[in-house]
This record gives sequence, C-alpha cells and structure tokens, in this order.
Amino acid sequence: MSDSSAFAPAPMTPLPGAALDSLRGVVASDLGGRRVSLLSDAPLWERAFSLCMAARSVLIVTGFFIRSASAPETDGPPGAVILGRALALLGKRVCLATDRSNLSALDACSGSVGGPSALCLDGPDPAALKGFDLLVFLERPGRAADGRYYNMKGEDIGSVVVPLDDLALAAAGSGVPVLGIGDGGNEAGMGTLYEPLSRLLPHYAPFLSRVPSTVCLPVDVSNWGGYALAALLSVPFGRWAGLNEGEEERMLAALRDRGAVDGVSGLGGCSVDGFALPDLNRVSSRLRSWYAGYEERGGPRPPAEPS
Repeated sequence: MSDSSAFAPAPMTPLPGAALDSLRGVVASDLGGRRVSLLSDAPLWERAFSLCMAARSVLIVTGFFIRSASAPETDGPPGAVILGRALALLGKRVCLATDRSNLSALDACSGSVGGPSALCLDGPDPAALKGFDLLVFLERPGRAADGRYYNMKGEDIGSVVVPLDDLALAAAGSGVPVLGIGDGGNEAGMGTLYEPLSRLLPHYAPFLSRVPSTVCLPVDVSNWGGYALAALLSVPFGRWAGLNEGEEERMLAALRDRGAVDGVSGLGGCSVDGFALPDLNRVSSRLRSWYAGYEERGGPRPPAEPS
C-alpha cells in the first residue's frame, strides 16, 4: 500500500438510495433471525459512509471475549481489518485497537491480509483518541442501563470486559464522531437505537447497550458491516477495496490458530455467529457483485425523463 497516502478520492455525489438499499439487503436482511438489522436503512448507510469519507484519522475498536470459552470471538476482528484496510487505501491514518485478551487474535487476523497495525488498550484512556477524528466500534461490548455488560443470552460478562466503550464519552466530549456497528444490540454505539430496539426486542431490553454513537449500523453479522462499508468506500477509490476472494478463510484460520471461537457455538473453526464458511463466502461474493454492478452502471444516474 505504498501509494495509499498519495491517493485523493474523486469528489463524491450522493450515492443513490437504490444502491444503498441493495447493499443493505446483502448484509442487513435479518438472515440470522435476531431482528436487530430490521432497523437498518439507506440513510444510516449514507451517514456512516459520509463519516468515513470525512475522517482523516480513524481508530477502530473491536474484540468481544467469549467468557464461557475463555477465548476471543471470530466476529469483529475481520470486519475491523477490512474496513480499516479500505480506509487506509483512501489515504487515511488507521489504527485498530482492542484489549490484551483479544490482541493476539486481532493482530494475527490483520497480519493475514496485510491490514492495519493493532494497538493494545488497557483501559479507556481519553489520550488514546489523540490525533483521531473518527472513533469506530465494531462488535465491542457496550454497557447496559445498569452499568453491566451482557452477551446475547443475557448473561453478565463484565468480568472479562475492559470498558473501552467509555471512549465514546471521551469522544463526545472532544467532538469526535462515533460510528457503531453491531448485530445484537448489546454492542458499543448501539445505544443510539435503544428505544426502537427495546420495542423490537422487549425481552432483551434490560441487556441492550446504552452507549450512544453519532451513527450506528445494525447488521446481520458485525463483520459484514465492516465489509459493506469497505465496498462503499471502493466507489470513491475507483477500484475494489473490500474483502477479496479467499481472505475470509485466511483471517478465520489466523483467528482459529490464536484460539478464537464462534460466538454462537463457542467452538473453534472457520465460522462466525453460526454461519459456516460457504455461507460467509456467499455474502462476500454478493458484495463484490454489488460493486461490479455499480461500476457497470456508471454510478449514479439522473432520473429518467417522464414519457
């Protein structure tokens, strides 16, 4: 990526709603049945894309430790890596961050595909935000209303969580926008959708994150949110900047070798949130097809003249 710092993206016209809706349909169609992604819409994707484009320096915080397996989760690092790599290709300074329990897995995941470097944070020190003008949480635990952290079973997992979600408060205090990406509602940044999520999932409302964000993207699998944003960033980049064929398997193999597990099954292997590798590859293939189709159509077109 030696030439990335010299790249200047072309001026952008607003992406058409139809294109954003078709992209949303790939990664936020309630494929996993959690219902959270039902709140995803084109305006959210437009705002998330705008935040990414406006930023010059981005800190991406990820890592969800599975208490029952005493291991990092396979969801989070791959999405953070691919999003971070795409942002770097657009000439932005990017750093990935997590806590000590998740660092080895994140570092291996990023190294397997030439992604950004990973930083270890032992706590939510506001100094970590110095020099960054966008904070992204991607599959990172967020505090519930009672100040505790919960998994999708409603179990208290606070004993294995470093409260990096508190960086959201530091960001708000210093005027740094926050982008949150999640699939369960218990992630940092998803608090912005607390009210509609609590109506959608009344049984899970006590466990939902109350940590807010400037924009949050509810998706079927958090990794897919990062992949889809990388697909969107490919438009101003002028060529594909997202997940390449074979890279999902390489990242998951690297994670498996560092002991990471599927957050749903609790087992090691090349799966994410219960989705096996063939299912994951179908999603990444559809994202590449989305970009290819967008380019073939020449991007945004004016509305047809009335007949």
